[in-house]
Formats: sequence, structure tokens, C-alpha cells
Amino acid sequence: MKNKVIAIVPAAGLGKRFGQGSNKPFQTLKGKPLLVWSLEIFEAIDEIVEIIPVLKEEERERGQKVFEDYNLSKIKRIAPGGKERQDSVYNGLKLIEDKKCIVLIHDGARPLIEKHLIQEAIKELSIPSAPFFIKGSDEGLNDCDGVVLGVPLKDTIKEAEAGIIKKTLRRDSLWAIQTPQVFPYNIILRAYEKAMNENFYSTDDAALVERYGGKVKVIMGSYKNIKITTPEDLAIAEFLLSKKGLKETPL
Repeated sequence: MKNKVIAIVPAAGLGKRFGQGSNKPFQTLKGKPLLVWSLEIFEAIDEIVEIIPVLKEEERERGQKVFEDYNLSKIKRIAPGGKERQDSVYNGLKLIEDKKCIVLIHDGARPLIEKHLIQEAIKELSIPSAPFFIKGSDEGLNDCDGVVLGVPLKDTIKEAEAGIIKKTLRRDSLWAIQTPQVFPYNIILRAYEKAMNENFYSTDDAALVERYGGKVKVIMGSYKNIKITTPEDLAIAEFLLSKKGLKETPL
């Protein structure tokens, strides 16, 4: 992989569902700040040359100290958080100077991501030769415009409205999408610019690429790659880390 990889790690959410104030990224998981778990993994991956965490303005100073304490040398800059996740990621994208790089976006609240899954996502991405995808045309595309991790759904999913079930969806074609998600810089930046200009918001990066005609590949993630949203999730993460055969640092 010749293209350098830059990781953006949004961690500027309000954490309302966590119920313990606004500093969820610094809640501890087995004695280590939640955000640091994934940052240490990115630090250990050779393909990743820079990490850009995104923090709320009032947490930037604290974050800087934590990053220094854990010797996270790939963090050169911290992007300011925005009102929504999409604003935060966009702030991170605007800091990138290498226009030919690959961008990897990972939620800071997913501490159990495994090193080999990150490397597989990077490996799966083929850089298109065209400056940007053209809706309805595959001209200039080698393979895909992005790669995301996901896991097949285990539960039966139903579509409902006002409490009444309208239909049952086919489970065999449904995936729960995770992060990291990986894109060529020019593609994800253009998708973000278009979405911001149209005031279209999504909590999923790939959804923006899909909206403008991009082709996104899903590869198998891990059911352990959970997102910490509530205190109960933190307890589940602690249990998973304590299971036999899973190291405290999930490399």
C-alpha cells in the first residue's frame, strides 16, 4: 500500500446516554481512558502515519496531556468538535494536507477494535483513478470507493410505524455497520462537502459516499467491536477484555 493512511477519531459527542457528564472519551476501561484503547492500536499500525482525534474544545487540553502520557507520537493535531458527529469529522478532514492519502474514520467509543481488522480494511481499498466517482458510471473506478466493517444481523428485524409492524425485512441481506471505515481522501472529502452544502446529515460516513453514487464494500468485522454508549456497554467491554484469550490491549 503506497498511499499513506491518516486516521480521524471523532470523540466529541455529548454522551447523553452514558449518563456521567460530558467526558465519555476519558472514562476508564480497565484503568485506561476509553479513547486511548483504539488510539494505541492505530499507533502500532505501520500504514497509519498520523492520527487526528476530534475533541470538544473544553477537553482539548486534557486530551493533549493524556496523549502525551501514553506516548501517542502520531498525534500531531487535535481537531475541534462540532455540533454533530458529521461536523466533527469534517473538521478533521479539513486538517489533512496530503490529498492523495487514505482516510480511516473510527469512532473513539469503539475500544475493542482489532489490529488485523483495521489492516484488512486498508488492504481491501482500491484507489480509483478518477478524481471522483460519477453517479451512474463506473468510469475510472477499479473496485470501490470505500470499505466498511460490519457484522450480519442475528435478530429478526421488522419495520414499524406508530407501533404497528409494516413488514419483516430479510435478515440475510442486513448488516450492522461498524467503524473503522476507509476511503480515498478525495472521495470522502467531496462527499462531505456536497452533504454540508446540501445540509444533509448522517451518522454514517459511508452513507454520504453512497448518497452521491459511490460504491462501498462491506467486509466482516467483529461482534466484539462494540460501541460504548451506556454504562452497561462499558461493563460488557470489561467482560470481553477479561475473557480468556483476549489481551488487555486488543492488538
